[in-house]
Amino acid sequence: MSKLTAAALVFVFATTAASAQTTQPVTPAVPNATQAQILTTLPAEAMTVTHWYKQSVYDPADNKIGEIMDVLVDKEGKINGLIVGVGGFLGIGEKDVAIPFNAVQFKTKDNNKFWPVMNTTKDALKTAPGFRYDRTALVWMPENAPSTVGGPATRATPPATTEPRR
Repeated sequence: MSKLTAAALVFVFATTAASAQTTQPVTPAVPNATQAQILTTLPAEAMTVTHWYKQSVYDPADNKIGEIMDVLVDKEGKINGLIVGVGGFLGIGEKDVAIPFNAVQFKTKDNNKFWPVMNTTKDALKTAPGFRYDRTALVWMPENAPSTVGGPATRATPPATTEPRR
């Protein structure tokens, strides 16, 4: 999942900045198709997904309130949300909540390190609706939503046997 997210974000930044950057045409793989472009310089203000993914999120008083678990990208390549893990210890009891991307400000601190800051509290995030990642459907869904087809099978009653039990 992290490779897919990273690739999507690299695509987002490359396509967003491509209009303002020097580009070079690339020979199309399919004749008569739209010709692809590559960047010959990097965008000056571009950030990599590592500035966000798995970074701790802090409140304005510098208290850790969660960790960015995923970056949500729409079909046009626009980043529109973050999944933030809150609470728990070593991943046990952690709750994942969705927040709008613009709810986090990226401040700089020691040696210009990015510092994700959100104007809320850990308790407010703990009471927000939770989400879980469905690995079969490859989407985030509400915590209480039923699993998609292909999930682990559960049985309400044990299977019937043909041999008597001893």
